[in-house]
Amino acid sequence: MHDIMCYDGVDNTDEPLGGVFVVLDGDFRQILSAIRKKCRHDILASSINSSKLWSHCKVLTLTTIMCLCASIIRADQDEISKFVNWILSIGDGIWSANESGEINVPISDELLIKDSSDPLRSLVDFVYPDFLQNMKILDFFQERGILAPTLDAIVHVNEFLLSLVPGDEKEYINSDSVCKSEENSEVQSEWFTTKFLNNIKFSGIPNHKLRFKVWCPIMLMRKIDQLAGLCNGTRLIVTNLGKNFISATVITKKMLVKN
Repeated sequence: MHDIMCYDGVDNTDEPLGGVFVVLDGDFRQILSAIRKKCRHDILASSINSSKLWSHCKVLTLTTIMCLCASIIRADQDEISKFVNWILSIGDGIWSANESGEINVPISDELLIKDSSDPLRSLVDFVYPDFLQNMKILDFFQERGILAPTLDAIVHVNEFLLSLVPGDEKEYINSDSVCKSEENSEVQSEWFTTKFLNNIKFSGIPNHKLRFKVWCPIMLMRKIDQLAGLCNGTRLIVTNLGKNFISATVITKKMLVKN
């Protein structure tokens, strides 16, 4: 959640926050903060709309769904509108939940991959039809993607897709030692063994070992050059694997990404 603070120069000690206007930008459907060793009630109580200041806030909501403007075809707009309303209904919690906070969400048949002896293969064939024939077409990956609920599932999907890409793979290993400048801090460097550092798997941090093939799709995790379009979430296709660099193509422009 982002915030913008404005001060009009007048001392309003009787007003909340001394009369300072604070604009908060966020989405209440985002996942709540995780508070260790706290129950569901404590987590909900830590949210901003449980604050004593919430009664002084004015909520402004967006009224136009911009993705509906992406197509001028009426049939496409109706289909997108139906999907958006379904997603919003899940976020609004219109279905009653049980005592554990769980709900059964109805999913349209057109969004389901039903009985299959190999679910992952069926999913890949659905999202990336004729994978080998289309993998060198840049727009093919730009318009498609697979989301996974856990990091383990992501690794499983990535390894399967990588196995479909022909050619030899190359492995890149990150640094697995503690910076010497941190030795005088309260945290002792000997706590972070090589085995511990190599086994860290966390959202937003690359794994210790990364395996690539030419023509496999990748995604940036850090902002490198915003003007060139190299930002967090930018998708690329690998075109060359060097010893200390990875050459990749971003949609139509070719960039060099340092490893």
